[in-house]
Amino acid sequence: MAQIKISFVYISILVVISLITFSCADNGFPVFVEFASEHGITGDSLSHYFYGSDADMSVPQLIRKYGFPCEIHHVTTKDGYILELHRIPFGTKSGSGPKPGKDVVYLQHGFLASSADWIMNTVDKALAYELANHGYDVWLGNARGNTYSKNHTVLSPSDSKFWKFSFHEMGAYDVPAVLDYILKTTQQPNLFYIGHSMGTSMFWITMQMYPEYNSKIRNMFALAPVAYVQHIKSPIRILSPLSTEVELVTEIFGDREFLPHDGWIKLFRKIVCEHQGIREVVCENIVFLLSGFDKEELNETMLPVILGHTPAGASTHTIIHFAQGINSGAFRQFDYGKWENMKIYKSEEPPKYELRNVTAPVSLYWSDNDWLAVKEDVERLKGQLPNVNDYFRVNYTKFTHLDFLFAIDAHTMVYDRIFETLKKY
Repeated sequence: MAQIKISFVYISILVVISLITFSCADNGFPVFVEFASEHGITGDSLSHYFYGSDADMSVPQLIRKYGFPCEIHHVTTKDGYILELHRIPFGTKSGSGPKPGKDVVYLQHGFLASSADWIMNTVDKALAYELANHGYDVWLGNARGNTYSKNHTVLSPSDSKFWKFSFHEMGAYDVPAVLDYILKTTQQPNLFYIGHSMGTSMFWITMQMYPEYNSKIRNMFALAPVAYVQHIKSPIRILSPLSTEVELVTEIFGDREFLPHDGWIKLFRKIVCEHQGIREVVCENIVFLLSGFDKEELNETMLPVILGHTPAGASTHTIIHFAQGINSGAFRQFDYGKWENMKIYKSEEPPKYELRNVTAPVSLYWSDNDWLAVKEDVERLKGQLPNVNDYFRVNYTKFTHLDFLFAIDAHTMVYDRIFETLKKY
């Protein structure tokens, strides 16, 4: 029943978007019909038309396609989730080849994302490729529940128990397991951590829960850092009044996966986004609705590829947890309601995360047009972290949450500064 309800919600949303789109397009619905007809997109030809492009390749396939080596590793967390890591051990430029003792960089994606985020740009601009070509041993993480991390030692994704997690469990279990595995595999005492959005939330949780891990971090780069979300401008705010009504929200969105990346949603996006006439109206809104939009810095030819990998899946509990932060104004553990909180936490209120325990050196990167990592919230975070060595505002007022990953000029606006700091350490 839950899956039927969530599918109904998705279908309703897309129907509304479709109606708006076709009413706004110059030629209306016939544009789509003509487009499909011209390309023979009918019946069995759908699958043939859409496979074989970058949008349909896995992250390892994409990395190898563009000449980089890629390894696939699996890590099992203490609570049984099996995470997939993608490693680029060296680059393609002269001097970046294989050699022992290379500095390690671990990249952790954000909400509804995957390891694909770090390679969704041209080869000369994507951060993962740039790091590899600069001589670093690059590891790309995948949080539990996304496209690449849907396995468990006991539970199945079809079981609602599999999805009973939020970013708290990612910080409490995923990050420590991954850090231990990478350091053991590379025989290095520490590494660089680069996180985007929720990837930074996970880091704060790990470091405050297990302070001994701070010494394993040479420097942490927080791109669009998220802890406090009280001032966010994203439509996620709509859910905040219902954030403590977990049963109600799961009744609406289902008690499993939030925005799964498969089936008819994926097909819809591919059909629509391949057509320039309606690409702007639909695709840009779907991708950037939650985080802000910057047309000037978006390479529109990359949209079908980005949408081929995003969203990559997350639990409904994760979006509820973020909504709770908007409502409470606090950065704290999941709120199950007073009675359940008493059972779990021995308190009516969930415990707050102690950011003063995050003693690893941290570089904070933020921007004016970010709807999720808003200036007021980032400043509050900065005031509580004891070891901030760089507080950098991107010098471009339209720079958004996703521009840290996909912007045409992200390499000059942000990545060059990251490489300068990497050299210092």
